[in-house]
Amino acid sequence: MRITETEFEGLYVLEPTVFEDSRGFFMESFNAKVLEKAGLNANFIQDNQSFSTAGVLRGLHYQSEPYAQTKLVRVLSGVILDVVVDLRKEKPTFGKAFSIELSAESKKQLYVSKGFAHGFSVLGDSAVILYKCDNYYHRESEGGILYNDAALGIDWGLPEDKIVLSEKDALNPTLAEAKFKF
Repeated sequence: MRITETEFEGLYVLEPTVFEDSRGFFMESFNAKVLEKAGLNANFIQDNQSFSTAGVLRGLHYQSEPYAQTKLVRVLSGVILDVVVDLRKEKPTFGKAFSIELSAESKKQLYVSKGFAHGFSVLGDSAVILYKCDNYYHRESEGGILYNDAALGIDWGLPEDKIVLSEKDALNPTLAEAKFKF
């Protein structure tokens, strides 16, 4: 597995080694020893899976300490634009966004350390996303950042009139208004 560090501390792109032949393919999508050797020591204890249709945008979501989560995100079918925003005030990348296209075809994954808000938009007809978490979901610690906060300037890869949002995500505060603790 190839692990590439991004310009954001704690944010990595993982590319599994894929063995393909006429029958299909095989890949090791997760190996704790490989991640530990790279210094990524999350103890994943919960898997979440979502299905979303064309134009769906989910996010930007986070859980504050002590319930913050490290995530390992991958796409089982379809294509998404995966986006994170650094919420760690002491980091030089605070308030900056990172995005990457993840797809079932590329098999790339994104390792997101605690302290980031996370979201994605569906770029095709539909997508199935699986992400591992190192902490359990805790409703009282969840929060969100408005997807179209002008201060973030995120291009979600979708025309604004085609974006499908939950009511909750449409009401998220801007980064400047949000309350989070990391």
